[in-house]
Amino acid sequence: MKPIHLATLALATTASAAAFATQYLTVEQAQRAMFPDASAFRDASLQLSTEQMHQVEKLAGLPARSVNWRVFAALKGDTPLGYMILDDVIGKFELISYAVAVNPDASIRQVEILTYRESHGFEVRNAAWRKQFAGKSVQAGLSVGEGIANISGATLSCTHLTDGVRRIAAVAQVALRK
Repeated sequence: MKPIHLATLALATTASAAAFATQYLTVEQAQRAMFPDASAFRDASLQLSTEQMHQVEKLAGLPARSVNWRVFAALKGDTPLGYMILDDVIGKFELISYAVAVNPDASIRQVEILTYRESHGFEVRNAAWRKQFAGKSVQAGLSVGEGIANISGATLSCTHLTDGVRRIAAVAQVALRK
């Protein structure tokens, strides 16, 4: 009898934790939202060299974290419109999956939340908060309190997402800038 009770409790705990996960956009929906004029998206995934990893760390002021980056080039005919880079960061306990659109000059075009799994802090999904990133680059304005406002009750999500966007801006500067 006792093992059934523990199994039921474990299942209930898992179900309640998973109940907070919300998928807002698929990768394809994010591509269309970020680059509505694109006629095609091409896989442009990156594998950074050791030197590029060091450059990313220096620019972002954060560990480069990954050698491999999932990237899509947005094209209008043969003309590149920019890139969409996918990433995940920890909110407080769970992952936040997001996409960052960067322009050919490596400035931020747009940030979209794909999946949010936390019970709190979902305000980072608000368009007004995400709009703060547009036009910024790794060189300036990509830190909470220095160009990006915090959201009370979502401090960790704001900080970790902002750090992730700054890291992506550094990756774009090092490996994608035209």
